[in-house]
Amino acid sequence: MSKISGQQRTKGLRLLLINDQALVRAGIRSLLNQLPGVEVVAEAGDWQQALEMVSCHKPDVALLDITQAGRNNIRTAQRLRKEHPGLRLIILSSHENEDYLRSAFRSGASGYLLKKAAVEELQEALRVVGSGRFYLSRALARSFHVKELTAGPRRLPVAGELNSRQREILRLIAESRTTKEIAVELGLSAKTVEFHRAKLMKTLGIFDVPGLVRYAIKVGLAEPEA
Repeated sequence: MSKISGQQRTKGLRLLLINDQALVRAGIRSLLNQLPGVEVVAEAGDWQQALEMVSCHKPDVALLDITQAGRNNIRTAQRLRKEHPGLRLIILSSHENEDYLRSAFRSGASGYLLKKAAVEELQEALRVVGSGRFYLSRALARSFHVKELTAGPRRLPVAGELNSRQREILRLIAESRTTKEIAVELGLSAKTVEFHRAKLMKTLGIFDVPGLVRYAIKVGLAEPEA
């Protein structure tokens, strides 16, 4: 492993490490401890613990895995940012597709770093995010631009906007909810849910559930599966 140049040092950065695998956490912490000016002030193995550690230790940056225990934790990242708006988040991920990138930045992340990145790039990401800017992994920066990824959700590319009820139903369909489950959650009859679903399918020109799921992810109404 190459030595880190003193000119590139990150100064006084307090960091929270979030990962549900103890051995992985230990390995990452070992790398971080080699970076001058970076102090790992706490670790968390789950999201509840992460929230507690942020409240207790007041880190500047949290380094977190986008997928833990087989699930996507974008929503928990949103909660971290909502409850602690001063916290900067760097997402560690092996995913390189646009859906994951958009979901990560829309959740409030300031950085997105591929797990295959070199240690020097990890330090660069910490330096950039710690200074209040956005960071996108070098391998991804060739194909994507941070400004585009941090922009708000895209407008629905249809002649007429879906109404709020149709958007709710589309989101729930994308979460694999059945007609009955959707009806119970929204306080509607199954027949009404089917009516709205048929209308939104006609509006979008999409007549199968997988197509609706892909569309919901694309426009930011749902998250890609881990």
